[in-house]
Amino acid sequence: MIVGKIFAQKSSYDSDSSYLTVAASKKVLVPGGQGDASSSLTDQLEGPSTISDDPKVIHDVDSEEMKDNEKVEVEEQESVPYALANNDEEFHAKEPPIPLHRKVSTAKSEAKPRSIPPPGAGKRIYEIDPTLLGFREHIDYRYARYKRMREEIDKYEGGLEAFSRGYEKFGFTHSEKGITYREWAPGAKSAALIGDFNNWNPNADIMTRNEFGIWEIFLPNNVDGSPPILHGSRVKIHMETPSGIKDSIPAWIKFSVQAPGEIPYNGIYYDPPEEEKYVFKHRQPKRPKSLRIYESHVGMSSMEPIINTYANFRDDVLPRIKRLGYNAVQIMAIQEHSYYASFGYHVTNFFAPSSRFGTPDDLKSLIDRAHELGLLVLMDIVHSHASNNVLDGLNMFDGTDAHYFHSGSKGHHWMWDSRLFNYGSWEVLRFLLSNARWWLEEYKFDGFRFDGVTSMMYTHHGLQVTFTGNYNEYFGYATDVDAVVYLMLVNDMIHGLYPEAVTIGEDVSGMPTFCLPVQDGGVGFDYRLQMAIADKWIELLKKRDEDWKIGDIIHTLTNRRWLEKCVAYAESHDQALVGDKTIAFWLMDKDMYEFMALDRPSTALIDRGIALHKMIRLITMGLGGEGYLNFMGNEFGHPEWIDFPRGDQCLPNGMVIPGNGNSYDKCRRRFDLGDADYLRYRGMQEFDQAMQHLEAKYGFMTSEHQYISRKNEGDRMIVFERGNLVFVFNFHWNKSYFDYRVGCLKPGKYKIVLDSDDPLFGGFNRLDHNAEYFSAEGWYDDRPRSFLVYAPSRTAVVYALVEDESKPVGKSEPVENFETVEEAEPVEESEPLDC
Repeated sequence: MIVGKIFAQKSSYDSDSSYLTVAASKKVLVPGGQGDASSSLTDQLEGPSTISDDPKVIHDVDSEEMKDNEKVEVEEQESVPYALANNDEEFHAKEPPIPLHRKVSTAKSEAKPRSIPPPGAGKRIYEIDPTLLGFREHIDYRYARYKRMREEIDKYEGGLEAFSRGYEKFGFTHSEKGITYREWAPGAKSAALIGDFNNWNPNADIMTRNEFGIWEIFLPNNVDGSPPILHGSRVKIHMETPSGIKDSIPAWIKFSVQAPGEIPYNGIYYDPPEEEKYVFKHRQPKRPKSLRIYESHVGMSSMEPIINTYANFRDDVLPRIKRLGYNAVQIMAIQEHSYYASFGYHVTNFFAPSSRFGTPDDLKSLIDRAHELGLLVLMDIVHSHASNNVLDGLNMFDGTDAHYFHSGSKGHHWMWDSRLFNYGSWEVLRFLLSNARWWLEEYKFDGFRFDGVTSMMYTHHGLQVTFTGNYNEYFGYATDVDAVVYLMLVNDMIHGLYPEAVTIGEDVSGMPTFCLPVQDGGVGFDYRLQMAIADKWIELLKKRDEDWKIGDIIHTLTNRRWLEKCVAYAESHDQALVGDKTIAFWLMDKDMYEFMALDRPSTALIDRGIALHKMIRLITMGLGGEGYLNFMGNEFGHPEWIDFPRGDQCLPNGMVIPGNGNSYDKCRRRFDLGDADYLRYRGMQEFDQAMQHLEAKYGFMTSEHQYISRKNEGDRMIVFERGNLVFVFNFHWNKSYFDYRVGCLKPGKYKIVLDSDDPLFGGFNRLDHNAEYFSAEGWYDDRPRSFLVYAPSRTAVVYALVEDESKPVGKSEPVENFETVEEAEPVEESEPLDC
């Protein structure tokens, strides 16, 4: 069967232990292992049970205290790459493998050489955060492990740049003479390549194994010069394993497809002729100073109850994202996942884009179009765990429990029901580092949002744990040092080879140094997802307005580490899933079904909901971080929840979890609601668009000047400055304040540049947008100047300094307080915004 018959749609881009084995030697020095029992620091961090009984394995903690006679020397002549050492005559008789550290000469690489800087001293973090000095033993140990790993990769693989190109050696590689296929499967007893090309005959193309568990076969071209495997044909690897005979999709497969009417997926040999390959036409945009991210899912991006395609997303959704004012699109569920309802987080084929949405070339066309529009394309990459699917994925790939993953319970995530990688394994590092680079190199993604990083960094995976900010929670027994070192390596590789690329880590723990450069001793991410903010809003939405604490809101929005950037969001896809509620649904609930039409009278619940929906989003963007994220459709308060098609599920105990009849009705996005000028959704969408364009114009999220001048519990007022903007929020449910004085830094004339009460945004038009506000000299709220405003209830108003028309009010003007129909509570002291 060829690919044309089994693709979901036609291409349309035209419209347990951490052991590392040194090759070919019984004398080994193992880099970055999990420790020697003689090291007290290692005993503290990782128990002696991690030490392997393998005679070829030594665990070295890279401790300077280790005595010389404790080291095992590596014979000089054995400085060959890990696992790809070649001492099998059969390999020489076919096509000799090329060491991974050999430079591949291409026009592109010669025109733009790339390299990864060597490790730094790793000490600057102590200057940034002196509190870390109390945990220096752990942090220095971590950095020593990282440096030793870099040294070993340099020595045996020719450097991290070469090591991260594993896809040039593993899986299928095509040369002028034929096709080579390599797979790491040390547990397999025998292996053969099968597929359409040899009628699935397991005896036709037997593979050979080297001493490190690398299986290989070379298939020469046919007599007529045609390739031995046709583009689009199905392939698998047939193995005899400790668990029995197993046919698996190659681990490094570039495309896999589920044929109509079939349950298992098939690996697809994807290598179109040169004239059919997609050629990128547009340059990748430069990284913007502030990120405004539109989180999206291709499959559910249609307004119809169907699985959408890359092509439709390209043509219909990308222009919408651009128009709304976002400068980056983050795409979920790109890596192939056999279970659609996993939202893409149970990955089965790490190098393959999901075939549900189209072909690899369709995805490239989507990304190219986004670049044409000036949008960054970020990929939601999953390296924190893998699907437990034995049939289609990596689980039990070679018939053993401890292949890519830890063995036993350590390798299973009990809540996610998935497998956990062994980040101390050399070949796992090669696989994951190469995977990250593959998506950047082949598809031109502009960066990643790394999923589930908290789960990676701690042996408890963040489950049933409350992080209080105590540094003992970050640097101790619970830290998975192997995983943290991997994150340092992957950030090193990405930022070294792709300086404009963006990395965002999903971490709820608040790990110190998370967003500081690796050379300074940090983990190396550019941004942390500020996950606590969304949780706080949900917590507040379950309470009465009277029970909201202004100081609590401010603390949550500003509680982040100095010099570590954050991406803030009021809600993401997590809050939109079935079983949870979006902010709009929390606010307006069932009234959304009947009272969103403009030709019908509104309700108090709808009025409150629309007002707070806008305010919550703006204050989150205004105070929450240096980047902002929104999940598609939530900008206009998309009703209801996301529910992927699913059937009834029968549990082992006999209980049945009812499905939804495999319906796609709630697995789509009703963009038409936000576009309809006769619905109140339109106003919320218009406000979100205005908010994005305001940030684009003023860049307030990354402004160096930021100051909170007022957080008054009695008035329910919040006033803060970012750049030349003054933000004024009145969270009171029925009090409006006339001549309310707000502090400011710079003298001059201020004008309204964003008003949530604008009728365009579904507001009540209580403010005059032609009014001018002149600052008065005199200290107020710890600000040298101030001006008077009208602050209607449940509104957010942004005032901008009109610098070219500045006309400060004379000092003789009295500094009066505001007037209101009710006496105000005492004003709290102002405070600087601690970012």
